[in-house]
Amino acid sequence: MSKTEEFLSKAEEKEIVEAIVVAEKNTSGEIRVHIEENNTKPPVERAQEVFHLLKMDETELKNGVLFYICMLSKSFAVIGDKGINDLVDSNFWNSTKDHVIEKFKEGKYKEGLVRGIIEAGEQLKKYFPYNHEDDTNELSNEISRN
Repeated sequence: MSKTEEFLSKAEEKEIVEAIVVAEKNTSGEIRVHIEENNTKPPVERAQEVFHLLKMDETELKNGVLFYICMLSKSFAVIGDKGINDLVDSNFWNSTKDHVIEKFKEGKYKEGLVRGIIEAGEQLKKYFPYNHEDDTNELSNEISRN
């Protein structure tokens, strides 16, 4: 078992995936979580690379959101694609990031991610509302690891 698999229990991982499903019922946005054991790059820079590697930049509306965690450096980033960034102000993600980091500092990783994911879905609803007739889940809801 890799260290990234030990970061969250199977039950916690299931709750995070369920939070993604719930959040995506509020928005056509696509939300993913990626966990890495180690990386030396700044978290936002690495999150942008992972975003591309996971093909999150290929969604139709350019409305993907990535929650990125690096375990050893204890770093975290949340980033959105061009479609989101073109519409929102520059601190759009700050409250989501702050809520996640607050829980991470307490060692409550699952709680932080669930809270951040639900909040992201709520915030994106204004710009990318969910349309149950046309919405397609373009990206996997499963947590990716490296």
